[in-house]
Amino acid sequence: MQERGHDRMHDPAHEEAVLRSAARIRAVVGGRIPVAAVLLGSGWGEVAHTVRDGVDLPYAELPAFPVPGVGGHTGTLRLGSLDGPGGPLVALLLGRQHPYETGDAAAMAGAVRTMAALGCRTLLQTNAAGSLDPAMPPGRFMVLSDHLNLPQRSPLVGCKGDSRFVDMSQAYDPALRALAQRCAASLELPLHEGVYAWVLGPQFETPAEIRMLRTLGAHAVGMSTVPETILARHAGMRVLALSMITNLASGLSTEPLSHAHTLAGARAAAADAARLVRRIILELES
Repeated sequence: MQERGHDRMHDPAHEEAVLRSAARIRAVVGGRIPVAAVLLGSGWGEVAHTVRDGVDLPYAELPAFPVPGVGGHTGTLRLGSLDGPGGPLVALLLGRQHPYETGDAAAMAGAVRTMAALGCRTLLQTNAAGSLDPAMPPGRFMVLSDHLNLPQRSPLVGCKGDSRFVDMSQAYDPALRALAQRCAASLELPLHEGVYAWVLGPQFETPAEIRMLRTLGAHAVGMSTVPETILARHAGMRVLALSMITNLASGLSTEPLSHAHTLAGARAAAADAARLVRRIILELES
């Protein structure tokens, strides 16, 4: 059972941390508003190289941000423009703290709400995921059409008022999904679309669990993304989420699963991942 949390939205200390974090970021970017906040999951770090004039702020310098403890998640906010000065401003969040690290589904609440406080209206999420469909092999990408919250944990537990009852019928914005498909087609990158199953982890799933998830209609499985989507929707942001397929899920391959294996699979698709995200952000600006 999920422990009852306190109402972070109305917690003065949490609100102050968000305001201080937003002020620190504004000191770097002035009055510019990021066209998107891009939360980079495992294997998506190559996207950071698309920012030409970036300024890095460690999460440790931003009071509302947590410090990740997983390989591949550096815990850095990179602020800058694509294609040099004058390009669209983006806020790249290099890493997230996962609920399996502390048990806290609201670990990224301060980071997401800081982005919203800056006036950023779009959250582009990325993750590494296991495929439940042999027709979607490693190296492919999937845009999320929906999700399954298997742990039934929510970052909004403890919140008060009617705003906590967030409509999730279109958690992943249909217009942004269509944009992602157009961008992928222009780059000649196959882009699958499907349902992402969030499992708590950190252990990988058993073959029986994968059979269950396939029966429930999932196409990919991972240990992130869903809490941040809920937080972003609660903050009034629209969400686009992309999965990089790094492996076939348990029982669909004889290869043993590990985090090192996930990162190795991600490295092989890193260049395509950066191209896809860059094109989406440029199209957002236009």
